[in-house]
Amino acid sequence: MLNAETFITNNKGTNGTIRELNEDFYVEEVPLSLPTGEGPNTWIQIEKNGRTTLDVVLDMARALHISRKRTGFAGMKDRSAITRQWLCISNITPEELPDFEEVLHNVKVLDIKQNQKKLRMGQLKGNKFKINIKNTNDPCEDKKIAEEVLESLKITGVPNYYGYQRFGEVRSTTHLVGKCLVESDIKKAVDTYIGNPNENEHNQPHEARQLYDEGKLQESYNLMPKSMRYEKSMLKELIQAKEKRGEITEKDYIRAIESLPKPLKRMFVNAYESYLFNKIINERSKIGINKYYPGDIIIDQEERWIHEIDENTIEEDINNFTVNPTAPLLGSKVPLAEGVQGEIEEKVIEEENITKESFECPKTPKLGSHGVRRSIRFKIEDTHVEEIDNGIRVEFFIPRGCYATAVLREIMKKNI
Repeated sequence: MLNAETFITNNKGTNGTIRELNEDFYVEEVPLSLPTGEGPNTWIQIEKNGRTTLDVVLDMARALHISRKRTGFAGMKDRSAITRQWLCISNITPEELPDFEEVLHNVKVLDIKQNQKKLRMGQLKGNKFKINIKNTNDPCEDKKIAEEVLESLKITGVPNYYGYQRFGEVRSTTHLVGKCLVESDIKKAVDTYIGNPNENEHNQPHEARQLYDEGKLQESYNLMPKSMRYEKSMLKELIQAKEKRGEITEKDYIRAIESLPKPLKRMFVNAYESYLFNKIINERSKIGINKYYPGDIIIDQEERWIHEIDENTIEEDINNFTVNPTAPLLGSKVPLAEGVQGEIEEKVIEEENITKESFECPKTPKLGSHGVRRSIRFKIEDTHVEEIDNGIRVEFFIPRGCYATAVLREIMKKNI
Protein backbone atom coordinates (compact mmCIF):
# COMPACT_ATOMS: atom_id res chain seq x y z
CA MET A 1 0.00 0.00 0.00
CA LEU A 2 1.38 3.41 -0.94
CA ASN A 3 2.56 5.45 2.07
CA ALA A 4 1.68 2.67 4.54
CA GLU A 5 4.62 2.02 6.83
CA THR A 6 3.08 1.74 10.31
CA PHE A 7 1.54 -1.41 11.83
CA ILE A 8 -0.83 -1.18 14.79
CA THR A 9 -0.60 -4.84 15.88
CA ASN A 10 2.50 -6.21 17.59
CA ASN A 11 2.31 -9.86 16.47
CA LYS A 12 5.02 -11.19 14.21
CA GLY A 13 3.94 -11.58 10.60
CA THR A 14 2.90 -14.75 8.82
CA ASN A 15 4.68 -13.55 5.67
CA GLY A 16 3.34 -15.30 2.55
CA THR A 17 1.90 -14.34 -0.80
CA ILE A 18 -1.55 -13.48 -2.10
CA ARG A 19 -3.16 -13.63 -5.54
CA GLU A 20 -1.02 -16.44 -6.96
CA LEU A 21 -4.29 -17.31 -8.70
CA ASN A 22 -7.44 -15.25 -9.07
CA GLU A 23 -9.19 -18.01 -7.14
CA ASP A 24 -7.09 -17.11 -4.08
CA PHE A 25 -8.94 -13.81 -3.71
CA TYR A 26 -12.75 -14.05 -3.52
CA VAL A 27 -14.94 -10.99 -2.97
CA GLU A 28 -18.72 -10.84 -2.67
CA GLU A 29 -20.63 -7.58 -2.47
CA VAL A 30 -23.33 -7.29 0.18
CA PRO A 31 -25.94 -4.92 -1.31
CA LEU A 32 -28.06 -2.48 0.69
CA SER A 33 -31.15 -4.06 -0.85
CA LEU A 34 -31.96 -6.77 -3.37
CA PRO A 35 -34.03 -6.29 -6.54
CA THR A 36 -37.75 -6.90 -6.05
CA GLY A 37 -38.52 -8.59 -9.38
CA GLU A 38 -40.64 -5.67 -10.64
CA GLY A 39 -39.79 -2.39 -12.31
CA PRO A 40 -38.30 -0.81 -15.45
CA ASN A 41 -34.65 -1.55 -14.64
CA THR A 42 -32.89 -4.90 -14.83
CA TRP A 43 -30.30 -5.99 -12.27
CA ILE A 44 -27.83 -8.70 -13.22
CA GLN A 45 -25.78 -10.61 -10.66
CA ILE A 46 -22.46 -11.74 -12.09
CA GLU A 47 -19.35 -13.56 -11.03
CA LYS A 48 -16.31 -12.41 -12.94
CA ASN A 49 -12.76 -13.71 -13.17
CA GLY A 50 -9.79 -11.55 -14.13
CA ARG A 51 -11.82 -8.56 -15.30
CA THR A 52 -12.57 -5.10 -13.92
CA THR A 53 -16.14 -3.99 -13.31
CA LEU A 54 -15.77 -1.12 -15.78
CA ASP A 55 -14.56 -3.46 -18.52
CA VAL A 56 -17.62 -5.67 -18.05
CA VAL A 57 -20.19 -2.86 -18.13
CA LEU A 58 -18.53 -1.32 -21.20
CA ASP A 59 -18.80 -4.68 -22.98
CA MET A 60 -22.44 -4.97 -21.89
CA ALA A 61 -23.23 -1.52 -23.28
CA ARG A 62 -21.45 -2.35 -26.52
CA ALA A 63 -23.37 -5.62 -26.92
CA LEU A 64 -26.66 -3.77 -26.42
CA HIS A 65 -25.65 -0.75 -28.54
CA ILE A 66 -26.52 1.60 -25.67
CA SER A 67 -24.72 4.34 -23.76
CA ARG A 68 -22.53 3.25 -20.85
CA LYS A 69 -24.50 5.79 -18.82
CA ARG A 70 -27.43 3.36 -18.77
CA THR A 71 -25.37 0.85 -16.82
CA GLY A 72 -24.74 1.01 -13.10
CA PHE A 73 -22.90 -0.75 -10.30
CA ALA A 74 -22.39 -0.25 -6.57
CA GLY A 75 -18.63 -0.76 -6.45
CA MET A 76 -15.57 -1.19 -8.64
CA LYS A 77 -14.15 -4.67 -8.24
CA ASP A 78 -10.63 -6.00 -8.82
CA ARG A 79 -9.29 -7.62 -11.96
CA SER A 80 -7.05 -10.06 -10.07
CA ALA A 81 -9.82 -11.87 -8.20
CA ILE A 82 -13.03 -13.84 -8.38
CA THR A 83 -15.70 -11.25 -7.61
CA ARG A 84 -19.46 -11.41 -7.28
CA GLN A 85 -21.65 -8.32 -7.62
CA TRP A 86 -24.88 -6.87 -9.03
CA LEU A 87 -24.88 -4.68 -12.16
CA CYS A 88 -27.81 -2.71 -13.55
CA ILE A 89 -29.10 -1.67 -16.96
CA SER A 90 -31.79 0.99 -16.89
CA ASN A 91 -35.04 0.92 -18.87
CA ILE A 92 -34.70 -2.57 -20.27
CA THR A 93 -36.43 -5.90 -19.64
CA PRO A 94 -34.69 -9.23 -19.09
CA GLU A 95 -36.18 -10.45 -22.38
CA GLU A 96 -34.28 -7.76 -24.29
CA LEU A 97 -30.90 -8.91 -22.98
CA PRO A 98 -28.56 -11.09 -25.02
CA ASP A 99 -27.02 -14.24 -23.55
CA PHE A 100 -24.29 -12.37 -21.67
CA GLU A 101 -22.36 -15.57 -20.97
CA GLU A 102 -21.92 -15.86 -24.73
CA VAL A 103 -20.99 -12.19 -25.10
CA LEU A 104 -18.85 -11.54 -22.02
CA HIS A 105 -15.44 -13.07 -21.47
CA ASN A 106 -14.85 -14.78 -18.08
CA VAL A 107 -18.24 -13.78 -16.68
CA LYS A 108 -20.95 -16.01 -15.21
CA VAL A 109 -24.51 -14.70 -14.93
CA LEU A 110 -25.94 -15.84 -11.59
CA ASP A 111 -29.29 -14.05 -11.48
CA ILE A 112 -31.39 -11.53 -13.42
CA LYS A 113 -34.19 -9.56 -11.77
CA GLN A 114 -36.14 -6.40 -12.46
CA ASN A 115 -36.22 -3.54 -9.96
CA GLN A 116 -37.93 -0.20 -9.57
CA LYS A 117 -34.72 1.65 -8.75
CA LYS A 118 -31.41 1.88 -10.56
CA LEU A 119 -28.19 0.69 -8.95
CA ARG A 120 -25.77 3.48 -8.15
CA MET A 121 -22.20 3.75 -6.87
CA GLY A 122 -21.90 3.22 -3.13
CA GLN A 123 -25.22 1.41 -2.66
CA LEU A 124 -23.81 -1.52 -0.70
CA LYS A 125 -23.22 -2.45 2.92
CA GLY A 126 -19.77 -3.85 2.33
CA ASN A 127 -17.87 -6.88 1.07
CA LYS A 128 -17.22 -10.43 2.23
CA PHE A 129 -13.72 -11.76 1.56
CA LYS A 130 -12.21 -15.23 1.43
CA ILE A 131 -8.49 -14.91 0.83
CA ASN A 132 -5.75 -17.52 0.63
CA ILE A 133 -2.39 -16.45 2.04
CA LYS A 134 0.04 -18.99 0.61
CA ASN A 135 3.65 -19.85 1.38
CA THR A 136 3.44 -18.64 4.97
CA ASN A 137 6.17 -19.34 7.55
CA ASP A 138 4.33 -22.09 9.46
CA PRO A 139 0.63 -22.63 8.59
CA CYS A 140 -0.24 -24.11 11.99
CA GLU A 141 1.33 -21.24 13.93
CA ASP A 142 0.22 -18.68 11.35
CA LYS A 143 -3.42 -19.63 11.89
CA LYS A 144 -3.04 -18.61 15.56
CA ILE A 145 -1.21 -15.40 14.61
CA ALA A 146 -3.94 -14.41 12.17
CA GLU A 147 -6.66 -15.11 14.74
CA GLU A 148 -4.88 -12.96 17.34
CA VAL A 149 -4.36 -10.11 14.86
CA LEU A 150 -8.01 -10.17 13.81
CA GLU A 151 -9.17 -10.15 17.44
CA SER A 152 -6.93 -7.15 18.12
CA LEU A 153 -8.27 -5.33 15.05
CA LYS A 154 -11.82 -5.93 16.25
CA ILE A 155 -10.93 -3.80 19.28
CA THR A 156 -8.93 -0.98 17.66
CA GLY A 157 -10.36 -1.00 14.17
CA VAL A 158 -8.26 -1.30 11.01
CA PRO A 159 -6.25 1.66 9.63
CA ASN A 160 -8.36 2.86 6.75
CA TYR A 161 -5.63 2.84 4.09
CA TYR A 162 -6.43 2.85 0.39
CA GLY A 163 -5.07 -0.20 -1.43
CA TYR A 164 -3.10 -0.41 -4.67
CA GLN A 165 -6.35 -0.92 -6.61
CA ARG A 166 -6.92 2.80 -6.09
CA PHE A 167 -3.65 3.68 -7.79
CA GLY A 168 -3.14 0.84 -10.29
CA GLU A 169 -1.66 -2.48 -9.24
CA VAL A 170 0.84 -3.16 -12.02
CA ARG A 171 1.49 0.48 -12.83
CA SER A 172 0.68 2.78 -9.93
CA THR A 173 0.24 6.07 -11.77
CA THR A 174 -3.41 7.06 -11.30
CA HIS A 175 -2.56 9.35 -8.40
CA LEU A 176 0.33 10.87 -10.37
CA VAL A 177 -2.10 11.82 -13.14
CA GLY A 178 -4.34 13.34 -10.46
CA LYS A 179 -1.46 15.34 -9.02
CA CYS A 180 -0.78 16.79 -12.49
CA LEU A 181 -4.43 17.81 -12.83
CA VAL A 182 -4.36 19.45 -9.40
CA GLU A 183 -1.22 21.31 -10.50
CA SER A 184 -3.00 22.27 -13.79
CA ASP A 185 -0.30 20.58 -15.90
CA ILE A 186 -2.64 18.90 -18.38
CA LYS A 187 -0.01 17.78 -20.89
CA LYS A 188 1.98 16.10 -18.13
CA ALA A 189 -1.21 14.38 -16.93
CA VAL A 190 -1.81 12.88 -20.38
CA ASP A 191 1.87 12.02 -20.84
CA THR A 192 1.90 10.27 -17.47
CA TYR A 193 -1.15 8.18 -18.34
CA ILE A 194 -0.28 7.18 -21.91
CA GLY A 195 3.52 7.11 -21.73
CA ASN A 196 5.69 6.59 -18.68
CA PRO A 197 6.44 2.84 -19.26
CA ASN A 198 6.74 0.55 -16.27
CA GLU A 199 9.16 -2.38 -16.08
CA ASN A 200 6.43 -4.63 -14.64
CA GLU A 201 4.31 -4.37 -17.79
CA HIS A 202 4.44 -6.84 -20.65
CA ASN A 203 6.67 -6.01 -23.62
CA GLN A 204 3.96 -4.74 -25.96
CA PRO A 205 2.40 -2.16 -23.60
CA HIS A 206 5.89 -1.14 -22.46
CA GLU A 207 7.04 -0.56 -26.05
CA ALA A 208 3.84 1.29 -26.95
CA ARG A 209 4.30 3.69 -24.05
CA GLN A 210 7.95 4.16 -24.99
CA LEU A 211 6.95 5.09 -28.56
CA TYR A 212 4.55 7.68 -27.15
CA ASP A 213 7.31 9.19 -25.05
CA GLU A 214 9.41 9.44 -28.22
CA GLY A 215 6.63 11.39 -29.95
CA LYS A 216 5.69 8.53 -32.31
CA LEU A 217 1.96 8.76 -31.71
CA GLN A 218 0.64 6.68 -34.61
CA GLU A 219 3.21 3.92 -34.05
CA SER A 220 2.29 3.90 -30.38
CA TYR A 221 -1.43 3.65 -31.19
CA ASN A 222 -0.86 0.82 -33.68
CA LEU A 223 1.16 -1.23 -31.21
CA MET A 224 -1.20 -0.83 -28.25
CA PRO A 225 -3.26 -3.97 -27.56
CA LYS A 226 -7.06 -3.78 -27.31
CA SER A 227 -6.78 -4.02 -23.53
CA MET A 228 -5.31 -0.48 -23.52
CA ARG A 229 -8.62 0.92 -24.74
CA TYR A 230 -8.41 4.08 -22.64
CA GLU A 231 -4.90 4.98 -23.77
CA LYS A 232 -5.98 4.37 -27.37
CA SER A 233 -9.00 6.62 -26.88
CA MET A 234 -6.79 9.47 -25.67
CA LEU A 235 -4.19 8.90 -28.37
CA LYS A 236 -6.85 9.01 -31.06
CA GLU A 237 -7.82 12.51 -29.95
CA LEU A 238 -4.18 13.67 -30.06
CA ILE A 239 -3.48 12.11 -33.46
CA GLN A 240 -6.58 13.71 -34.99
CA ALA A 241 -5.64 17.10 -33.54
CA LYS A 242 -2.11 16.88 -34.93
CA GLU A 243 -3.37 15.83 -38.37
CA LYS A 244 -5.85 18.70 -38.43
CA ARG A 245 -3.64 21.55 -37.18
CA GLY A 246 -0.09 20.24 -37.29
CA GLU A 247 0.30 20.66 -33.52
CA ILE A 248 -1.28 19.59 -30.25
CA THR A 249 -2.57 22.35 -27.99
CA GLU A 250 -3.53 22.29 -24.33
CA LYS A 251 -7.19 22.14 -25.36
CA ASP A 252 -6.42 18.93 -27.26
CA TYR A 253 -4.88 17.42 -24.15
CA ILE A 254 -7.99 18.42 -22.20
CA ARG A 255 -10.17 16.75 -24.87
CA ALA A 256 -8.03 13.61 -24.55
CA ILE A 257 -8.78 13.51 -20.82
CA GLU A 258 -12.46 14.19 -21.50
CA SER A 259 -12.65 11.24 -23.92
CA LEU A 260 -12.37 8.82 -20.99
CA PRO A 261 -15.38 7.28 -19.19
CA LYS A 262 -16.59 9.46 -16.33
CA PRO A 263 -15.76 6.96 -13.54
CA LEU A 264 -12.16 6.70 -14.78
CA LYS A 265 -11.40 10.38 -15.28
CA ARG A 266 -13.01 11.24 -11.94
CA MET A 267 -10.72 8.67 -10.34
CA PHE A 268 -7.50 10.59 -11.10
CA VAL A 269 -7.92 13.42 -8.59
CA ASN A 270 -9.66 11.02 -6.20
CA ALA A 271 -6.58 8.77 -6.34
CA TYR A 272 -4.31 11.69 -5.50
CA GLU A 273 -6.57 12.53 -2.55
CA SER A 274 -6.27 8.88 -1.49
CA TYR A 275 -2.48 8.99 -1.78
CA LEU A 276 -2.37 11.98 0.56
CA PHE A 277 -4.92 10.36 2.89
CA ASN A 278 -2.61 7.35 3.25
CA LYS A 279 0.25 9.66 4.21
CA ILE A 280 -1.91 11.19 6.90
CA ILE A 281 -3.15 7.81 8.20
CA ASN A 282 0.39 6.49 8.38
CA GLU A 283 1.33 9.32 10.74
CA ARG A 284 -1.89 9.09 12.76
CA SER A 285 -1.39 5.33 13.25
CA LYS A 286 1.76 6.10 15.22
CA ILE A 287 -0.26 7.81 17.96
CA GLY A 288 -3.42 5.67 17.85
CA ILE A 289 -6.45 5.34 15.60
CA ASN A 290 -8.85 4.45 18.43
CA LYS A 291 -8.12 7.53 20.56
CA TYR A 292 -9.56 11.02 20.74
CA TYR A 293 -7.28 14.05 20.60
CA PRO A 294 -8.58 17.59 21.18
CA GLY A 295 -9.14 19.15 17.77
CA ASP A 296 -10.18 15.86 16.11
CA ILE A 297 -13.14 16.04 13.76
CA ILE A 298 -15.46 13.15 14.69
CA ILE A 299 -18.18 11.45 12.62
CA ASP A 300 -20.90 8.96 13.56
CA GLN A 301 -21.83 5.70 11.83
CA GLU A 302 -23.79 7.59 9.16
CA GLU A 303 -20.73 9.77 8.53
CA ARG A 304 -22.41 12.83 10.04
CA TRP A 305 -20.25 15.29 11.95
CA ILE A 306 -20.44 15.34 15.75
CA HIS A 307 -20.34 19.06 16.49
CA GLU A 308 -20.60 18.85 20.27
CA ILE A 309 -18.14 16.34 21.71
CA ASP A 310 -18.67 15.05 25.24
CA GLU A 311 -15.14 14.39 26.45
CA ASN A 312 -16.55 12.24 29.28
CA THR A 313 -18.03 9.68 26.86
CA ILE A 314 -16.00 10.09 23.66
CA GLU A 315 -13.51 7.31 24.43
CA GLU A 316 -16.33 4.86 25.16
CA ASP A 317 -18.12 5.89 21.96
CA ILE A 318 -14.93 5.30 19.96
CA ASN A 319 -14.43 1.91 21.61
CA ASN A 320 -18.00 0.96 20.63
CA PHE A 321 -17.47 2.18 17.03
CA THR A 322 -20.46 4.51 17.32
CA VAL A 323 -18.13 7.38 16.34
CA ASN A 324 -14.75 7.63 14.60
CA PRO A 325 -11.95 10.20 14.29
CA THR A 326 -11.38 11.40 10.72
CA ALA A 327 -8.72 12.56 8.30
CA PRO A 328 -9.29 14.59 5.13
CA LEU A 329 -9.57 13.49 1.57
CA LEU A 330 -8.08 16.85 0.70
CA GLY A 331 -10.11 19.17 -1.48
CA SER A 332 -10.94 22.81 -2.05
CA LYS A 333 -13.50 23.09 0.75
CA VAL A 334 -12.67 20.36 3.26
CA PRO A 335 -12.08 21.66 6.80
CA LEU A 336 -8.85 20.63 8.51
CA ALA A 337 -8.64 19.38 12.08
CA GLU A 338 -6.89 21.21 14.89
CA GLY A 339 -4.45 19.96 17.50
CA VAL A 340 -2.14 17.02 16.81
CA GLN A 341 -4.24 15.73 13.90
CA GLY A 342 -4.35 19.20 12.33
CA GLU A 343 -0.57 19.43 12.48
CA ILE A 344 -0.29 16.14 10.60
CA GLU A 345 -2.65 17.39 7.88
CA GLU A 346 -0.92 20.75 7.49
CA LYS A 347 2.48 19.04 7.23
CA VAL A 348 1.34 16.81 4.35
CA ILE A 349 -0.08 19.79 2.45
CA GLU A 350 3.16 21.68 2.93
CA GLU A 351 5.29 18.71 1.80
CA GLU A 352 3.26 18.40 -1.40
CA ASN A 353 3.59 22.13 -2.16
CA ILE A 354 -0.13 22.50 -2.83
CA THR A 355 -3.08 24.35 -1.32
CA LYS A 356 -6.67 23.29 -0.77
CA GLU A 357 -7.65 25.65 -3.60
CA SER A 358 -5.45 23.61 -5.98
CA PHE A 359 -8.18 20.95 -5.96
CA GLU A 360 -10.51 23.27 -7.86
CA CYS A 361 -8.53 22.14 -10.95
CA PRO A 362 -9.30 25.34 -12.92
CA LYS A 363 -8.33 23.84 -16.30
CA THR A 364 -10.49 20.74 -15.77
CA PRO A 365 -13.05 22.00 -13.22
CA LYS A 366 -15.40 19.01 -13.67
CA LEU A 367 -12.61 16.82 -12.30
CA GLY A 368 -11.95 18.97 -9.25
CA SER A 369 -12.92 17.98 -5.73
CA HIS A 370 -14.28 19.76 -2.67
CA GLY A 371 -12.90 17.01 -0.46
CA VAL A 372 -14.50 15.23 2.50
CA ARG A 373 -13.57 13.92 5.93
CA ARG A 374 -13.19 10.12 6.12
CA SER A 375 -12.86 7.80 9.08
CA ILE A 376 -9.26 6.90 9.95
CA ARG A 377 -10.30 3.32 10.74
CA PHE A 378 -12.95 0.73 9.94
CA LYS A 379 -14.69 -2.09 11.76
CA ILE A 380 -14.01 -5.72 10.87
CA GLU A 381 -16.59 -8.48 11.50
CA ASP A 382 -17.39 -12.16 10.85
CA THR A 383 -13.76 -13.25 10.98
CA HIS A 384 -12.62 -16.82 10.46
CA VAL A 385 -9.22 -18.43 9.83
CA GLU A 386 -8.40 -21.94 8.68
CA GLU A 387 -5.23 -23.74 7.72
CA ILE A 388 -4.74 -24.81 4.09
CA ASP A 389 -2.02 -26.95 2.52
CA ASN A 390 0.68 -24.31 2.28
CA GLY A 391 -0.77 -21.40 4.22
CA ILE A 392 -3.99 -20.05 5.69
CA ARG A 393 -7.39 -18.85 4.49
CA VAL A 394 -8.85 -15.77 6.15
CA GLU A 395 -12.46 -14.66 5.94
CA PHE A 396 -13.99 -11.37 7.08
CA PHE A 397 -16.57 -8.70 6.32
CA ILE A 398 -15.63 -5.01 6.05
CA PRO A 399 -17.69 -1.90 5.14
CA ARG A 400 -17.92 -0.49 1.64
CA GLY A 401 -15.02 1.62 0.47
CA CYS A 402 -12.52 -0.18 2.71
CA TYR A 403 -9.67 -2.38 1.54
CA ALA A 404 -8.96 -5.99 2.46
CA THR A 405 -5.25 -5.40 1.98
CA ALA A 406 -5.31 -3.09 5.02
CA VAL A 407 -6.26 -6.18 7.02
CA LEU A 408 -3.85 -8.55 5.27
CA ARG A 409 -0.79 -6.32 5.80
CA GLU A 410 -1.37 -6.47 9.57
CA ILE A 411 -1.50 -10.28 9.42
CA MET A 412 1.46 -10.69 7.05
CA LYS A 413 3.47 -7.71 8.35
CA LYS A 414 4.43 -6.68 4.84
CA ASN A 415 3.19 -4.10 2.38
CA ILE A 416 0.91 -5.54 -0.28
